[in-house]
Formats: sequence, structure tokens, C-alpha cells
Amino acid sequence: MAIEKTIRYTGQDVTVLWKPHLCIHSRKCWHGMPEVFKPDQRPWVLPDAVDAARVIAQVAQCPSGALSIAPREAGAPPEKEESPQVRVELAPNGPLLVQGTIEVKRADGTTEVKEERCALCRCGASAKKPWCDGSHRKVGFQG
Repeated sequence: MAIEKTIRYTGQDVTVLWKPHLCIHSRKCWHGMPEVFKPDQRPWVLPDAVDAARVIAQVAQCPSGALSIAPREAGAPPEKEESPQVRVELAPNGPLLVQGTIEVKRADGTTEVKEERCALCRCGASAKKPWCDGSHRKVGFQG
């Protein structure tokens, strides 16, 4: 089981949070903004490489929720209103990408809430079902 931790990458105007245990390695971060996200470097996230608004917009593209923005301290802009709308996108040869808040009820009756976005396993090979862990690449899932 993956260790659940959050790593902070703090810049002048924005702090990017990364939760490796949620990452499905979609590559959207570094393909979308290679100036900020550099997987072959340490640290791999450079939040000051471009303006904060662009970093925030790119982080919002993370399909699994592994990347997020830390809440601002004093003087922060108001939180965005929660939308009851949920969007599900079928990733080619990958997971179901869910945007919006969902509640998953397990067979044992326990529930888990995922806010903003998550990735649900579609291949059946994930070690952390119902969540995707990137195993679809290892098993050559097509669908």
C-alpha cells in the first residue's frame, strides 16, 4: 500500500501540493507546463517558473487530484462555490476521470468522499481499487 503523504512546493505566490499516492502519471502536468513540472529534476515542481495564475490553471487539469493548490493565508480570494455537477471522462486505455465531489460507498458500508477530482480504475488491476494507481499501463489495458 502506498504511503499517503503530501509534498509542498512553495513559491512566491502559490504553493503546489502533490500527493504521490494519488498520482496516476497521466503526464498532463509536465506536458502542459514543462517550465514548472520537471519529473527528471528535484525538486520536480518549480512554482515560480511562470505566473501563479497559469500554475493554478495547469494544476486544475490534474485528472487524479494528486496535484492541488494550497489555500492562501490572509487576503486569500474567496473559495470557489461548490458545484453539485459531476463530470466523468473516459481516458483512452485508462481510468474514469471524475471531476466534482463524489461519495463512494464500499461493500462493507464505509464511505469515502473525494473532492474536486479523482480517477477510478477501469482495468481491474489497481492495488487500491476503486482508485486508479496507474496499473493500466503495466497490464496493457485497452479500452
